[in-house]
Amino acid sequence: MTEKYLAQPDLDFIAQIRSLGGETLKKCYQCASCSVACPIAPENSPFPRKEMIAASWGLKDRLISNGDIWLCHQCGDCTDLCPRGAAPGDVLSAVRAAAITEYARPKALANAVNNPKMLPFLIGIPAIWFAILAYITMNAGDTMTKIFHAVFGDILGGRFHWSHAPAGAGHGIAQANFFSTWFVDLTFVPTATFAAIIFFLGLKRFITDIHNNAVLEGKTDKTSLDFKEMFQAILRVIPTILKHDKFNECEANKDRATPHMMVLYSFIGLAFVTAVCGTMLYLGGLPGPYSQLNPIKWIANIAGVALVIGSGLMIKNRLDKKEEQLTYYKDWFILGVVFALGLTGMLTEMTRLAHLEYISYFFYYLHLIAIFELFAFLPFSKMAHLVYRLTAMTYAEYSNRK
Repeated sequence: MTEKYLAQPDLDFIAQIRSLGGETLKKCYQCASCSVACPIAPENSPFPRKEMIAASWGLKDRLISNGDIWLCHQCGDCTDLCPRGAAPGDVLSAVRAAAITEYARPKALANAVNNPKMLPFLIGIPAIWFAILAYITMNAGDTMTKIFHAVFGDILGGRFHWSHAPAGAGHGIAQANFFSTWFVDLTFVPTATFAAIIFFLGLKRFITDIHNNAVLEGKTDKTSLDFKEMFQAILRVIPTILKHDKFNECEANKDRATPHMMVLYSFIGLAFVTAVCGTMLYLGGLPGPYSQLNPIKWIANIAGVALVIGSGLMIKNRLDKKEEQLTYYKDWFILGVVFALGLTGMLTEMTRLAHLEYISYFFYYLHLIAIFELFAFLPFSKMAHLVYRLTAMTYAEYSNRK
């Protein structure tokens, strides 16, 4: 027997969905063309028709906890074939944005990230912070050297130094002379830790919610969560993500697959480079900048170029299809951050190699702000879908969803 469900429409949630990009929601007349058109919807309780019905009724509890909204890759096939122009793909994108805000804490910060009026503050605060630390780096080197010598002394053979910029390195220009490596790590390690904690707390609720929803709607034969089996499931899902199989099944926006893949692999490459450089610096005592012939530099350069081109193509695709695929602030925010991250990184290196010291420092300053915007606001921006979609795809694999 189907479990009884008391519908509790939330008119504010309907308004939220429409403001986040689902303004065509009420055009839906529940014909189910979208579920038939979707090439990646499971046969068992396919999407997005049921999500369109729930959104029309304002059933927030049924949508926010629904793992299916994350299985959608917004390929656009359903939107193209919708006879009423209800744009189900855009509606589900709006629902995902609402879900990110719902699971992220603190709520005030989540709302600020999605509010264009707050953008000057989101950029201005880290800009001031980095300016202060840059001033200390450039004007208080002797003082900081004395402090480090007094605190660390000969720990690890005297490997702890204030300055990580060897004399004459990189044509006499090293970003560590402008912004101390210690300040970089003392800023971004806590920031990344903060983001990880926010994701951890949100995912605890998210996994429980999507499991309860799957049981309620009969989408799984699992009665309880087995995290060992879920870990095995994620190993089976990762190749699908790395190959972008789901994107390649789409027809309407098949050209999105390559730019998304370029951005994904560029982030993987840059994460690897960061880990290796950190190890070389703190354990090997080998600070940068490194020679252009160094293999780690090759990886960094290739990943940086891929990030700029990939994110640039994503922006171009949005602009080319602005009449077919509506783009909102939440989309432009993360696209702008990712593109700025790649571009300022490449310009920092290019101007350093061109002996343009203070121009290189300026671009590095902008690069640090872009990194902060990405990491600090990762759990609250559209970029969070990387984590939630991976989790939802893992649960679908674990739950034997067909």
